[in-house]
Order: sequence, then structure tokens, then C-alpha cells
Amino acid sequence: MSCSLLEFCRLQELKTVRDYLFLSQKPEPAEEKSPTENELSWDSSDWEATWDGGENKEEGASPATTVEEETTGQNAPWLQDCVVSLSPCADLLVVAREQKAVFLSAKWRTDDSGREEMTLAVSWTGTLSTDEGECVSSSICIPLASQKRSSTGRPDWTCVVVGFTSGYVRFYTENGVLLLAQLLHEDPVLRLKCRTYEIPRHPGVPEQHEELSILYPAALVTIDGFSLFQSLRACRNQVARATAAGSDVIQPPPLAYKKWGLQDMDTIVDHSSVGVMTLCVFDQMKNASILGGFNASVKGSPPAMSRYVTVGGGPYTGFFYAVEGSSQPLLSHVALAVASKLTSALFSAASGWLGWNKHKNEEEAVQKQRPKVEPVTPLGIRFGLPDSRRHGESICLSPCNTLAGVTDDFGRVTLLDLARGIAIRMWKGYRDAQLGWLQVPEERGDREFSPSASLPRRHALFLVIYAPRRGILEVWGMQQGPRVGAFTVGKHCRLLYAGYRLMGVNSVTSKGWQLHTQQVCLLDPTTGALRTVNIPFHLALSDKKSERAKDMHLIKRLTTLLRSRGVEPDILEREAKSVLLDIKHPAIKKQALESLLSNRNAPVSCLTGVTAALHETLKQQDPEEVDEALLQFCSSQLKLIQLYTDIQELHAGAEREASSDNDSLEGIEDELSRVGPTLQRYAQLTARPSVSFAQDSPDSPLPAQAFLSQMECTDDGGLRVTRGSDTEWNHLGSFMFWGCLCGTSSPHQVCDTLQQAGISPQQLLSLLMSVWLQREKEVLQKPEEAVRNLHTLLIALSNMEGAVEESWDPQSVSPWWQQVRCTCIQSHNAAAALLAAFVAHRAAKASTMSRADSKLQSEWEAVSLELEQWVVCVRQLEDVLVLQTLLLVPPPPGAAGGAAAQCSIKTLLEGGTGGIADSVSKWVFRHNLAPERLKEILQKREDKEADDQPEQRAGGGGGEKEKEEEEKESPEVSDRTAELLVAVCQRFPHSLSPDLLFAHCCWEYVVQWNKDPEEGRYFWLAVEHLKLVSSPYIQLGISAMMWSTFIVKRFSATAFLAEKVGKAPKDRLCRRDVGMGDKAVTSFLGCCVELLQILMEADSAVEDVAPPELPVEESWSGAEGPASLAELALEQRGVHFPLVQHHCLLASLLHAAMTFSLKVKPLSLFDSKGKNAFFRDLTTIQLMPSGDMDPGLVSMRQEFLLRVLTGWVQALADPPGSAPGSTSPPLPSSGGPKADWWPSLCLELGSLLQVNPDILRRHIVCELYNQGLDLRAEEVMLEVEDKDVLGSQLLVLTGQRLSYSLLHSQSQTQAAMELLARLPPTLCTWLKAMDPSELRCPLLPLPQTSRLVGRLIEILPENHAQYSLALHLLEAVDALTTED
Repeated sequence: MSCSLLEFCRLQELKTVRDYLFLSQKPEPAEEKSPTENELSWDSSDWEATWDGGENKEEGASPATTVEEETTGQNAPWLQDCVVSLSPCADLLVVAREQKAVFLSAKWRTDDSGREEMTLAVSWTGTLSTDEGECVSSSICIPLASQKRSSTGRPDWTCVVVGFTSGYVRFYTENGVLLLAQLLHEDPVLRLKCRTYEIPRHPGVPEQHEELSILYPAALVTIDGFSLFQSLRACRNQVARATAAGSDVIQPPPLAYKKWGLQDMDTIVDHSSVGVMTLCVFDQMKNASILGGFNASVKGSPPAMSRYVTVGGGPYTGFFYAVEGSSQPLLSHVALAVASKLTSALFSAASGWLGWNKHKNEEEAVQKQRPKVEPVTPLGIRFGLPDSRRHGESICLSPCNTLAGVTDDFGRVTLLDLARGIAIRMWKGYRDAQLGWLQVPEERGDREFSPSASLPRRHALFLVIYAPRRGILEVWGMQQGPRVGAFTVGKHCRLLYAGYRLMGVNSVTSKGWQLHTQQVCLLDPTTGALRTVNIPFHLALSDKKSERAKDMHLIKRLTTLLRSRGVEPDILEREAKSVLLDIKHPAIKKQALESLLSNRNAPVSCLTGVTAALHETLKQQDPEEVDEALLQFCSSQLKLIQLYTDIQELHAGAEREASSDNDSLEGIEDELSRVGPTLQRYAQLTARPSVSFAQDSPDSPLPAQAFLSQMECTDDGGLRVTRGSDTEWNHLGSFMFWGCLCGTSSPHQVCDTLQQAGISPQQLLSLLMSVWLQREKEVLQKPEEAVRNLHTLLIALSNMEGAVEESWDPQSVSPWWQQVRCTCIQSHNAAAALLAAFVAHRAAKASTMSRADSKLQSEWEAVSLELEQWVVCVRQLEDVLVLQTLLLVPPPPGAAGGAAAQCSIKTLLEGGTGGIADSVSKWVFRHNLAPERLKEILQKREDKEADDQPEQRAGGGGGEKEKEEEEKESPEVSDRTAELLVAVCQRFPHSLSPDLLFAHCCWEYVVQWNKDPEEGRYFWLAVEHLKLVSSPYIQLGISAMMWSTFIVKRFSATAFLAEKVGKAPKDRLCRRDVGMGDKAVTSFLGCCVELLQILMEADSAVEDVAPPELPVEESWSGAEGPASLAELALEQRGVHFPLVQHHCLLASLLHAAMTFSLKVKPLSLFDSKGKNAFFRDLTTIQLMPSGDMDPGLVSMRQEFLLRVLTGWVQALADPPGSAPGSTSPPLPSSGGPKADWWPSLCLELGSLLQVNPDILRRHIVCELYNQGLDLRAEEVMLEVEDKDVLGSQLLVLTGQRLSYSLLHSQSQTQAAMELLARLPPTLCTWLKAMDPSELRCPLLPLPQTSRLVGRLIEILPENHAQYSLALHLLEAVDALTTED
């Protein structure tokens, strides 16, 4: 509660600003900032003693200061050479030097810690001067109020007013756009100042008009704020319209101003326009007598006068009074026309406007001649403060217009009383000081205890002085107050004080506004920080009145004491007691007590002692003087500390009480043994080590301060626990109940203590349940004992007054037990929740029975309704336990991994009917379970269900013991996991039916593939899962959803890319356009073909079967949430079969092109109808290609299919690893380029593409013979229909083989040469004409060629033209064979 210096904003890019403004100078290295310079520290040294030594000391210190400046770096004082002005809203800063200026605007940004902070970043840089040789001499930023009704005090925009050495005043927008320029006087502008509307605090204070004042060396120009506001708005609108229209012409509105020639003062350097004042009658008569003499006449009403105060030399301060002659002139066009004829220069129109609307050829002439300047109206000085040697440097007017601070060249700061025209205070030793004012309103809380509570809020006035020579900032109370704050800051800062707020506000529009303006800002150029001074109101009060100031000092002392470590407890208690008893103000006394109670270093004994002492003191005082709230606070805190101590003692010293086995716990052992194996497995899986912080551990003792912070007293004398974070809540629960749950404390004693303290049973139940669920691992170590203790506690709590309502209607559900159920339903700790449900079920049953007995009637309905809900809850929790156990099984090393899913009844019900299958499908993905393996496990489940129907009803837990034994015998984890999965499926026979599970697995895999398309295996597994879905309806819906959601976009991108490049695209292009590499694209297309085939098959099969029903387990029928995947699948519309087939055709062509890296434009193989039908919604009916195709298209299709077949045959012969696309192992779906189904696929495509299949078969035969795969060729040859053409083709092939053996082989034998000589000349010539280089495998054994010639003779009819040639060939081959 003392003075503070708060950073509220930071300047970005300070170096950029400096470099831009000082571009002509050589940049120097950045200085090393001394560490103390930027530190904010309370300056407690006794400056006054030093100052009183006079100026000699000050002057003597200056050489040292100079040396220090040199050592800190040369570039630090650069800001002192600039004109700096800050908007009072702190959203615009202008830094100007010579002709250039930089505008910095406010922006919000997030710092490293994630906090939002305001910064000022460069928004505009440029040159402001237009005339040669003129420089910026003064600037001011005026925020203009918004005219919108919704505005609550934020500015609409900010106008930057700049004065130049040429005498021009120019007005700019925040973006540097010139709005107005006016030459008011032909001297340099010395200072611009502004006055805006302030709400009068007292009825007697006159309202002040808004005004802009411009000081010249011997003249003062004032512009009325209202007309300026209207003119600037009009100019801005005109500029916006001209910019939008692209025109240059702007019609500027005329400005009204007054110009006074200040006389009888030698030099003027600064001024203040104090505003309009009206003299009292006595002052009026006194002035009349002094000025007019004995015979002066006095007017009836005192005239209104504008008061101006100037500083400079001869006299040092001057006071000028201008009598308000008439209303302000708002000049119209007529007034502008006659302005030159006016003889009086009191009001003159803006002559700077002349020439703005002339034609362009006249503009240059106008610019050369300077505008006419109106003469001044002389204004004599009324009086001054003469001091021939002293020269004033600056004047700063207070917000209340009654005081002003003046600095001079003697290093003094003088305080002026403006009403009386006298100096009332002077400070020494402040050379080059900068001043600012702070007006602080009284805090709301102080008014309540103030004797003047009914009067308006008081305001305190403080003068802020920045002494750059010493680098300190001081705050002084007015008028004769002490120094209330001092800070060590840098020596090169600038104190920015605006002294005005928003322009354009009046008494009507300001109602209800909160004007967000900073009064004083300190800009530090070394760090770029903008800081504001924060002063509490009470510092203005004198020491006699201010008990509060003393209280604040005491509370500061207590805070320091509490912060210091290692203080002895008795010393701490003694000091704290004395401080608390010394504090007078009740609110501060309470604040001090709260800070003591929240301190972690204070022991409990100290808290008790101090609070009790304060309580006693308050009780002994007069009841009327005592603050009731403070007394109540003390007694409530004492009660809480006592409760804390009692519980601590109960847990520390209590002996365990003999537990009487309650009848109501009978049968719980059977339930525990039933779920025991699952609990053990769950405990094993959850017992894996995890990292946590020691202070968050529930075993760490709960400090008294944490206990007190979570408890509060209610008006009726009870206690209420306030819920903080979960960690704090669980810690409190552990403190109260964990000892009882472990069996080390007496549950009844603890419950009695808590009941007497007045805590509601519902809150205690909530704490008990949270600690039970949170400490599940410890509970599962000894479940039987923990369950027994929980039962005792639950019974004790439910027997408390106000737990189970006496008026509870047996026909409805008990809110008490409903609270337990709700906690179990929401809990993710399945095992602890199930054990709690077992216990609560038993306790509720016993409670309901006893209630029914006490009423002497059997309330069967009540029993059945309450207990029926428990039966359902227990059943659900058993299901959740088995499911959670499965989800906790860790995935094998190298699997996809990810965190295990957490489930509860609530999350499963909110997940809808498909939530369970969804969580299991995610588990299947994490474990990388193959579809066939999953099918095998589900098959086992069906067999098991058929064999053992009763076991399923027991909840899959009956077979758990055998499973445990299996685990011990068989080390293979996958079998144990399979058993667990079977158990889960038995508990959810409908939700996890094979079809639903496969459908969800398919969807999960395709979702994961969509996240990482490079993993083509995921898409293939999705398709494999989809194949295992038996219902065609679900298959159809899922595949249609997959296609439209994930596939079609990438598929179309692939097709368009291939069309664009005219061949199978390379890896880089695939990654750019499709988002995956070329290998991944190949496997993706293969999977697309399979998906579309599944879609077609499902569409055909749908007609033969009825749609499946989707039942839900009875205990899970209350599921609410999104529609399940199967429901969505059944809602899908049927597809248009020809359109699916059309897409499948394209997918097959693309897949072939990518597999064999072929050149093709896939979409060009279709006509316009075919192209238009692609990538449309599969459910729509499109215009498909029909009738005979264009022969040109058919020949292109045929050529492509022939190239596919050639590629396949070449791949067959290639050694492994050299085939295209086989660098990575192909997925089982694609089979790669060597797959045996490529020929049949090509034949199938041929029939769809109107290509003659016989041509394809003949091509296959020729290619296989060409490759030397004769046996395969013979198999295909059987299917060829046109044997004649095939015979001719094979005859050439045989000739090439024989030609190679006889003519081109490297090892030509003599026998071969002799045979060649014996051959008929026609055959010899024919063989020589053959080109064996076309053969891919020319070197083949002769018997193979002989067999081929034999086939030729069979194929060719005897009347064939080349039959005789074939016979000659046969003879030649036989001869060669016999030779060999």
C-alpha cells in the first residue's frame, strides 16, 4: 500500500526508431546498462540534508556525472534530442527529430509465459516537413472521442498535431496522413498544449472549454476545441472519400482562432492556458481601483476572463488576462470572404487555406508565395513574478487548474498558486527537472469509515518530479505535504505528462464513461519500458489524521516478519501479537490476521495463540465500538484451528477400535471373490510406476493453512468446505478419512468430531468418496479390510442428522445414495468405484430395510426402486472394470502406442451406443492386432458362448481363475490378452458384435491413415477389416462414408496430377499435390480399387438380405450421445452402381500406371461424359458413357493396356528388387507388379473399355514367348480365338530365335554354318532379315524353340501363306537339335 512504479507497456523496435531518426550519424555500439540503473527501489536516503547545502554541491557533482555518462555509453541520451509526445490513452507515441518522425501504436502480444502484454510497435515512419529548412519543434497527440453511443470512453482515433520552426501547424492521422496545415504566425512554434473537458467536482467550479493553444516567441494562438474537433472529423472523412475515389481535391473547413500578442515580457519559453475565470466582486473592485484609479466605474456583473500564465525572463513568470468579448466565431464561407476587410484582428480566419482548390497549373505559384498572416491583438501583462537573474524553463499546470509547477535555470522547482499569483513552495537541487501531476481519488473502502462519508469523494494531488541528473523520480504531496515516494530510475528517461484527456467530450456525453487515461508515464529508452506511478490516497493524509498510514506500516512489518525464515515460533507469536493489537483500523487488522493465517511458516500453536489473544481483546472492548465482522472472523478461525488440532490428534493417538462384523456385509466376500481375478489383473496393470511431485502426494501432512483456506463458517454456525483444485480437495479428504480407511483411527470418533463441528454430511460424503477413488492403488493392496472400513464410515455418515432425509418418500430415489452413485458413475477408477458400489449397495439395503421395519410396514416399492438402481450400477461398473482392464494392457514394443483410454460409466453413456466399440477399436489399433487374429479371437468367443451359456451371465468373471492359471503356465501375453478381449465381448454381446467391432476398427484405421497418409498399411488394414464385416448394409454405409470423407479428395488430386504431367508422377510432385510419396500413392490406389469393389459387392448383396437390427445391452440402454457408426452407416443412401464401377475403372488404370511407371493421361482415356461423372457423389445418378466409343480413344486405351501387360511380363522376369515400385515391400493388397492377377485385370478392363480381349491375349502370348516364358505362354495360348494372326506373330518370333542361334550367337559352330548352307535360299534370306535384338531373352535351349515350332504347325492351317515356311523352320530346328 505504498507508492509503486508499474510497467504497463513496452516499446518494440527501439533500435529501429533510433537508427531511422539518427540515420546521418554513425551508429555506436549499444551501451552496457549498469544493473542498478533500471532497478526499481525505494529510495530511503535522506536527500533533504544534501540539498540544503546549496547549489555549490550540485555544481561540484556535475563533472562526476559527466564522467559517469561517458562510461555508460554514448548513445543512451539520444531520446533527449527528440520531440516525444504520448497520447493520454497510451496507445500512440510520436518520436520526431528534425524533419523525420516515427509513430508507434499499441499492440497486444503474448509473452513467453503466455501472459498478454501491451507493446508499442512502429506503425508509421516518414518525413513531416514540406518547406525547405523547417524542423519539428513541438508535437502533441490528441485522442478524439467516438460519437457512437456504445462507446464508453475509448477514443475513436488520435490526431497528431505537429508544430514546425517555420510557424506551420499541421494535423495528421495515426497513419501519417496530412489532414490540415495552417500558417498561424511567422515564428517558430515553441510549445503546443491542449485542454479538454473535465467533469466539475464541486458546484462552484466553472466548466472549462476545450482548447488547443500554440505558443510563439511573442504570440499565443488559441483554437476552440469544439470547432477543431468538428474540422478534424470532417477532414478525416474527406481524406477517406478522396482516397476511395482516387481524387486529390480536398475542401478544408475553416478554422477559427484568436491570436494574442503577449507584451511587456522579454522572453517567453512556455505557457499554460488556465481557462476561463470569473472574479468575485471584491477582486473586481480592487482591480478597477488599481487599473482605473479613484474615478473608475465598475460593471454590474464581473466579466469572464481567459487566464494565461507564461514563463521565461523579465519577468520570470507572467500572468495575462483576456476579457471574453463575444461568443467564439465559427467562420462560415461568408465570414471567410469578408475576413480581409475586418479592421479588428481579434478574430481572423485561417488564411492558410487560400489556393487549395485552384487548378494544378496555379498550385506552384501559390506554393512559392507564403500565405498572408493575420496581425496579432496586443495583450498586456497584468502582473508577474520579477526575478532578473532567474529564467523559467517550463510550466506544468495541475489537473484542478489551481496550481502550477515551474522549473528554472537555477535548478529550482517552484509551486505557484494561480488564483493568488504567488509562489507558495520551492524545491532546490533539481536541474533540468521534468514535472507531472497525479490526482488520486479516495478509495471506496475509505469512505465508509470517513467522517465525511456523505460528501463527494475527495481527491489528493501529488507533484511528480523527475531529476535526470540524479536519476531519481520523486512524488510530493500538495501543497505543503511530505515526499511520499522516491524511485531510482535511469538518467536518460523522459517524464511524459499530457495534462488532458479526450477531445470532443461534454457534460452530456461524458455521463457513465470511464476515461481510461494514464496521467504520468516514465519512458526509459534503455529498456523501452513505459511505467506509471501508482499512489494510494491515504499517503496524502497528514500523520495526525492518518492512523491508516501507521497501520499500513505495521502490516508491512508483519509481512517482513512472516517472510523471514528461521524465526523462533515464540518470537514470531510475540511479534505478531503485538502488531495485531497495535493496528487500529478493523479492515487492516483483518487483513493482517488473514496474512498470518495463510502463512505456511507459522506453526499451529502460534496461530492459536495470536487469534485467541485478539479475540479476547475484542471481547473486552465496548460492544458498540467493536467491529462485529472482525469478532466473528476471529471466533470462526479459532473454531477451525481447534477442529484441525482435534482431527490431527485423533489420527495420531487413536487406537484401532474392534470392528464388529456387520450383518449387512454378508455376501460381499462372494462378490469380491467373483471379481477377484479381474481386480488382481487390474491392480497389476495400474501398479506401473509413475512420476509425481512430493508436495502433491496425499501422504504428505496437510498444513493448517491449507485446512483453513478450504473451510469457512456459515451464518448458522456450521462449517462449509470450499472446493478448490482436485489436489487440494483430495488432500483434505485424506487428512480427514484416510486413517479410518487404513484402520488406524476410529471412524466413529472422527465422524462425531466432524458432525459436532457442523460440516454437512453431504460434503463429508463427497470428501470420503474422492479420497477412496483417488487412492485406488492402496485400496487394492488390501481390498477386504479397506471395504470393511469404508462400510463402517458410510454407515456412520448416513446415520448423521441431515444425511438421509426423514421425509424421504419411499417411492422415489434417495438423494443421499444417489450422490454415492453419481460419484461412482463419473469415476475413471473402475476398481475403487466397483468396491464402493458393493459397499453402498449393502449399506443402502440395510438402511432401507431398517426404515421399512421402523415404519411397521413393508415398503416393497421403495426397496425395489432404490436397490434396482444399485443392481444396474454394480452391473455397469463390473462391465467397466473388465473393459478398463483390457484398455490398460500395454501394447507390444514397436506398436503405434499412445496413452491408454480412461473410461467410466458416464463417458461410455455419453459416447452413445457406439462408444464401447470405439474404445475397443482404438485399443486394437494400439496393439496392432491383425484382422485375421481378431476374427480368430471373436470366433473363440462365439464357440465359448455356445458351449457355456451360464458362464456369460456370471459376467465373464467365472472363467477368470482358469485364465490366471493359464497365465502362470503360459508366458505368452497375447493369449492372456485374447482371453481378456473374449471376456469383454461376452459382457457386451450386442455393443461388441463382430460386425460392429470390425466396422469401428476399419474406421479407426482409416482415421489414423488420414493423419499420416505415408502409413499406407493403415488404409490397407482398414479395407481388410471392412471385408470381414458380414452385413452388406453396414459394409455399404461404412465404405461410402470412407470414400466421401477421406478418400475422394486425395484420389481426385492424384488423377488430376497424373493428367497434368502425362505420366506416373514422381515423389516430389506426389508429396506436393497429394500429401504422400509415390510409393504411398501406389498402395493408396490399390486400396481404392479394393474399397470400390467392396462397395459394388455390398450394393449388389443388399437386395437379398434384411437390414440388421442394432440392439443394446439392457444395463446400457440409457446411452445418450452421438449416433453410433453403425447407425450412421445404415442411414446412408444407396449408391449408383455404374458410377462406382466408373470410379473403380479409373482407380485400376491409375494403379496400373503408378505400379509400372507408365506414361498416360488417365482422364483422356474417357470421353466428355465420362470425365464429367468423375468425383461426383456416388449416390447421385450421373450421365454415363454409352454406345460405341470413338476409335481413337479405344486405340489409346488398347495401347495403354498392352503397355501394362508388357510391364507385367518384364516384372516377372526381373530379379527381385529391380522391378519398378518394388524397392519397398508391397502391401498384400497390391501384390506388386509381379502379381498373377494383372492379366485377368487387364482383360476385365478391356471388356469395360471396349478393347478386343483377343488382341490382349495374343499380346500376352507374344510377350511371354519374347521373355522366354514358353510354358506360361502355352497356357494363355489356349484361350486365343484368332489363331491365324497369332501364328503369324509367333512365326516371326521363332525366326528371330533361330536367326540369333545361327547368325548372331557368339559361339557359332561349324555344324551350324553347314546347316545354314543347306537351308533353302528363301528361308536363309528370311532368317537374315530377322532382327533378334527385339528378343528380351534370345538365348534359349533348342528344345523350347522346337516345341514352339511344333505349336506353330498345329495352329497354322495348311492353306496358310506361311505354312511352307513353318515346315522349313521345323526341319531346320530338328536338324540343329540332332547336331547338338
